Amino acid sequence: METKRLTGKDLINVGIYTALNIVVQFLVGMLNAIPVMYPPILFLIPIVDGIPMMLYYSKIEKFGMLSITGIICAAFYYISGYTWVCVVFLAPAAIIADIILKLKGYKKFSSMLISYMVFSLGILGGPANLWLAGESYWAKIEESMGKQYVDQLAYYMPSWMLYVGIGLTLLGGLIGAFLGRKLLNKHFKKAGIV
Repeated sequence: METKRLTGKDLINVGIYTALNIVVQFLVGMLNAIPVMYPPILFLIPIVDGIPMMLYYSKIEKFGMLSITGIICAAFYYISGYTWVCVVFLAPAAIIADIILKLKGYKKFSSMLISYMVFSLGILGGPANLWLAGESYWAKIEESMGKQYVDQLAYYMPSWMLYVGIGLTLLGGLIGAFLGRKLLNKHFKKAGIV
C-alpha cells in the first residue's frame, strides 16, 4: 500500500532540488549588481529555474514537498538579510503551488505549469524588500553598494514595478515550464506525465 507520508527518498529529492533552486536563483540574481538588470531578472530566474524545477516536479507525487522547498528557501533568504518580506512571498507561493499540484494532479503537465508559475511568484520576495521593508533596507544597500547604485536602483525599481514584476515572473514561469518539459522530455515520458 502506497503511503501519503513523505519518505526518505522524497526528502532527499526535496533537499537536492531546493539546493538547486537556491543556486540557480542566486547565480541569475547576481545580475542585480547592475541596476538596469533588476527588472529582467524577474523574467530570467523562472526561465532558467524551470529546467531543474520541472525535473523536480516529475518526481513529486505527494503533498508537502513544494511547501518544504518554499519554507527552506524563505528561511535561507531571511538569514541572508532579505527580511520578513521574503518569507511572506516565498512560503505562501510554495504552499499554494503545492495545493494546486495536489488538486489538479501530479502527473499532468497542465497542473505542473500552473503550480510552477505560482511557485515562481515567490521570487518577488527579494525585490519586494525595496518597497516594503522600509528605509533601513535602503540604508543597508547604500552602505554596501554606494549612493550611485541606490539612486539607479530606485530609478529602475519604482513601486509600480511590483505589478510589472508579477507579469514578468508569470511569463518567465510559463516559458521556464515549457523549456524544462522540452529539455526533460525523456524524464516526463518515463514518469508517465501527460
